[in-house]
This record gives sequence, C-alpha cells and structure tokens, in this order.
Amino acid sequence: MNKFAGIVRRCVEDYDMIQEGERIAVGISGGKDSLVLLLALKKLQEYYPRRFELEAVTIDMGFEGMDFSPVAKLCEKIDVPYTVVKTGFKQIVFDEREEKNPCSLCSKMRRGALCDAIKARGISKIALGHHFDDAVETFMMSLFYEGRIYCFQPVTYLDRSGVTQIRPMLYAREGTIRNLAERLELPVVKSTCPMDKTSSREDVKALIKRLSADYPDLKNRIFGSMQRLPLNGWAPIKPRRLRRKGQTE
Repeated sequence: MNKFAGIVRRCVEDYDMIQEGERIAVGISGGKDSLVLLLALKKLQEYYPRRFELEAVTIDMGFEGMDFSPVAKLCEKIDVPYTVVKTGFKQIVFDEREEKNPCSLCSKMRRGALCDAIKARGISKIALGHHFDDAVETFMMSLFYEGRIYCFQPVTYLDRSGVTQIRPMLYAREGTIRNLAERLELPVVKSTCPMDKTSSREDVKALIKRLSADYPDLKNRIFGSMQRLPLNGWAPIKPRRLRRKGQTE
C-alpha cells in the first residue's frame, strides 16, 4: 500500500487534486477499485503535506443481494465516516422503464444522487475510482461509438452541482489494483446488476487485449497521447513538489 499510495500521490500532484483543509468524499460502489482508492487515500492522508479529511459514500441502486455491511465495518476500522444512500433506481430503470440500454441512465442517476449526498454533508469534492485502463477504454469507446476524441478528465468541475470530481488512480493499472485488493482481502461487494460484464466497455476491453498481443505498448501509447495532445484537462500541471507539513510550499 505504501508503494501504491506513492503512485496515487504522483497523480494527485500532477493534477493538483487536493487542497489544504478539504473534506473529500470517496464514492464507494463496493467494487475493488473504489475500496483500494479509499485505502490509498487513507494512507496518503498520513503523510501528505496538505491536510485533508475523508468520508465514504455509497449509492445503493436497489439491486438484490448487495450487502454493504462489510464495507461499513472496513470504514469503521480505518476511522472513515460512511454513508449508504438507498434508492429505487433499479426499479425505475429496469422494472418500470425497461431500458434496453440502461447503463447511461443508471450512471446519470447515480452521479446525481452522489452529488446530492455529499452536498448534504457539506462536501464539494469527490474522489472516483477510475484507473489507467478505464481511461484508455473510455478514449477508445468515444472514438468507436461516438466518432470523437474524448475521455473523462482527471479533475472535473460540475457547474450545475458545484461538485468537483477527482480521479487519483489514473496512473494505476487495473491488474495492480486487483492484486492489491486480493492481498488485502478487501470486502468486495459483487455486483448483481444484470448488465454487469455485458456492456460495450467489455467489448472494447477485449479488443484492446487482442491488439495488445501484437502491440504490447498500445495502452501506454494511447494514455501518453492523451496527455501530450493534450485532451482537454489532461496536460499535467506538475507543480513544485510539496514540502512536509509545517513548511512553506
């Protein structure tokens, strides 16, 4: 975790994600990515020169069989306040509207509920668990399915809600995150969403895997091009290295 927190710190500093005295919510889906992010930020909190507080928030979509009580125990163990917001989004999207392509609507509803939940707690910044592979896949999906050069940004300000999203794990590989979650025996909550592992993202993931067999450096080149082009918001700021607490930056 010390080494992984160092990777997270590099991303945080490259994009100036954390300011002195902030309260930051971590969006917890229950999956490996968000749980590892929570622990990485908790570790970073121990020595990062800018002091910040952490809270964890889960939007319960209403899918049967998803028990977040082990996550609550983990948060209690590491002394991070944890809130679960129960919703009926599953019933709306799948039962009432019977959406054929529900992922987009689900994502918007979950994002809105997450913003409302943290604002109700007086928080205006949220950390999300997107990683290196997510960024490459999103770039490719936008190119293939939308015909545009696009990816979510490392830091995004949502002007409608006044919430800032940060993605501190963009330098971390999915395999590294998976291995860390297994070694730490994190209480991963298995998704019971009927669309899990069946989305267009899974198709792109499989395509990238096939292409990487012939072009092993493919993902590095795509990610690097996003920073060098750069895509909007993707040019690293690279501020001066922050000093230890008590010293002037």
